[in-house]
Order: sequence, then structure tokens, then C-alpha cells
Amino acid sequence: MKGTVTTEWLAARLGEAGFAVVDCRFALNDPAAGRQAYLAVHIPGAYYADLEQDLSGPKRPGGAGGRHPLPDAGKLAVALSRMGIGNETTVVAYDDQGGAMASRLCWLLRYTGHTGEAYILDGGFGEWSAEARPVTAEVPAQAEGVSYEVRIRPELAVDQADVRVLIGKPGAVLIDSREAFRYSGESEPIDPVAGHIPGAINRFWKYGLDESGHWKSAEAQLERFADLPKDAEIIVYCGSGVTACPNVFALEAAGFRNVKLYAGSWSDWVSNMENPVATGDEEEA
Repeated sequence: MKGTVTTEWLAARLGEAGFAVVDCRFALNDPAAGRQAYLAVHIPGAYYADLEQDLSGPKRPGGAGGRHPLPDAGKLAVALSRMGIGNETTVVAYDDQGGAMASRLCWLLRYTGHTGEAYILDGGFGEWSAEARPVTAEVPAQAEGVSYEVRIRPELAVDQADVRVLIGKPGAVLIDSREAFRYSGESEPIDPVAGHIPGAINRFWKYGLDESGHWKSAEAQLERFADLPKDAEIIVYCGSGVTACPNVFALEAAGFRNVKLYAGSWSDWVSNMENPVATGDEEEA
């Protein structure tokens, strides 16, 4: 799929000028685990980006913005600059969860004005390790002389107010990227309210991966979304705006060009008790 690179491709380019590698490993049930894993061993030259400290802002009172609000753009720019990432730097991001966290970084780069290439390592750190490729515990020094300039692209994201307007609007499609049992409202292990945004269809993000954990081809991604019109305005959400990002890139690989992320996602939606909630399967109704 466009937007991913192989371990072989990355291994051939380690250490190149104008090139940065970012480790995005993170566990929702153990927020310190990703950084600890990075400090123990990582791809040589890789910097670490923490989902909650670097790729998200602080949680807001009442849950507005969701569990992983978008980070302050200025703080993100500082963090990226220290990783040696400028607006035109080629970036490869990896994790050990199928690309979910790496996708968040790649989406944030695009949203904040990165114009270089940004890729997700297909197979992640697990495949890199299994192939006995080089690893290290050495943490690279902060980069100097690199400055990331924020240029927000507001057309790539929507907020709660935008979504309320889009419900039932002709030509608009809402995609819920969570597992089916969370989408249907059968149970909700994380957020205080179960269900989905009315009118949303369910496309679990992990179905964009094959049985070996690799990203499916563009043709296979198109099969996942074959029932959707190519000219639709597509809004993608999940629980907190992280695992929706793989679906954003899968849709684009399939040829959809008007794809937006609801950054706050379900956790932001249910922070407002006035927002409607649906349960069951919209596609079987």
C-alpha cells in the first residue's frame, strides 16, 4: 500500500541525510511501556514519540477533545525539530501494533504542514527484530539546526460541531473504525457511553491488515470500501482519534480523495450529553 515501506527499504537508508526514523510504540493499558521498550532496544538512530506526551495534548475538563486531543502545534513543532524533522524530511514511523500509533504521527505531520514523504514501516518493529536487523539501546542526541514550521491544514480534520452538521447529509459518510462490539454498543470497555454516531458505518481498522499483520494492497483496501461513492465526503473516527488514522490512509490508498479525521472521535462525542447516540448495526437496518 502507498504510504508504507518494507524493512529492507528502511535498512538500506538508515543514516541518510534528510531522513528520520521515529519509534511510536505505545500501550494504552500501560502508558510507560512504549518508552521503556524503546530505551531497551530500538532501530538505530530512531527517536521516540510518545502518544500521550508528544502526539496528543493534555486531557481537557469534561472530556472535551476526547482522550487524545490534538497536541499543541507549537509544542509538536519543537519535538519534531529535536528529532531532526523539518518540513521536507523523509520520515519513517513504526510501532508494534499494526501501524496504529505510527499512523497518528504520519497524519499529524500532514496536518501540520509536512511536505516531505512520511511512511509507516510495514510489519513494524516485530518484523524488524524477527529478521535480526540491527538494533541498539543508544538514544540519539537531539538534532540541532533543524526547524519545523507549522502550517495547519484545517481541511483534513473536523470537530464535534462539524460532525453534527454532517449527520444525514447527502454525500457524507461517517466511518467508525472500532471493533464491531464497540460500534454496536454491545459493550464499551473504555468510554462512558456505548454505541456510535448515528448514521455511521463500521469498518474495523485492523481489517486493513492481512493475516500476517502487513498492510493490504490498494486493491484489497478498495474491496473494503467498495460500497462507498468515490466522491463522498468521508469522516473517519474511532475511540480517540488514533486508530482511525490507519483507515484514513487505507481509504486514500483505495482512491478516496476527500477523507477527514474526526480528531476527538467517540470520546469527544460522548463528552456532550446533547449529542445523539445510536446502537446496533446501521448497515443491517
